[in-house]
Amino acid sequence: MVRLLVFTDLDGTLLDHATYSYEQAKPALQALRDLDVPLVLASSKTGAEIARLHDELKLGDSPAIVENGAGIYMPGGPASGDRSDYLKIRQALTDLPRALSQPFKGFGDMSDEGVAEATGLPLEQARLARMRCHSEPGLWSGTDADLTRFLDALQAQGIVARRGGRFLTLSFGRTKADAMKDIADRLQADMTVALGDAPNDAEMLAAADRGVVVRNDHAPPMPEFAGEATGRIRRTTLPGPAGWNAAILDLIENLGRTREETNHG
Repeated sequence: MVRLLVFTDLDGTLLDHATYSYEQAKPALQALRDLDVPLVLASSKTGAEIARLHDELKLGDSPAIVENGAGIYMPGGPASGDRSDYLKIRQALTDLPRALSQPFKGFGDMSDEGVAEATGLPLEQARLARMRCHSEPGLWSGTDADLTRFLDALQAQGIVARRGGRFLTLSFGRTKADAMKDIADRLQADMTVALGDAPNDAEMLAAADRGVVVRNDHAPPMPEFAGEATGRIRRTTLPGPAGWNAAILDLIENLGRTREETNHG
């Protein structure tokens, strides 16, 4: 039997862009459970944010990729996890000259109410979003020239930045693809499948054995992947969880057919 692992982004992929519901994905979620295929959530959310959904989806002991790959959440452990990376980032910001750091306002500089206002999250979700372990999102208010100097100073300490929407997120450079490889190696996967809808999923989709670009008309367009020419990477026609559901059920059907052909070959 092929040891299959499925990795999925959340917002706009497994979860509806507007309602955050996974109702339309329930048939495929059940099919994965029936086949005992681990589902690994991969999100920009913190471990504290993702823990509740992980429990709700009954994902058992499957790990989850959090903070855009900067960390891995292990169910059963503390939701907040090891905060040493985050504390190093915050210390690096503190050590910068004030003129360099002043235009950056991170989640650690905001209250729960401030994060709620900046993100549009409900207050409780904002509180969980501030329970960071591996990365620091923030708002940048300086010039492009100031940003270059700011990033160069952080780069000297191994800290890099990625833009996503309004936020500039600082981390030590790990991506969803890096975390996916670590989990796949740990669980001895024979095949990895990744689903995502936005540019921050691109590295994970490209690194998976099979990738699925889930249609999201509200996100920046995804680049064309080299694997699309061979069918290794596909795009859904339906958006969000409906597209996710169709892609997973099609994958399961095709794998089953391939197995039958192999057995009768």
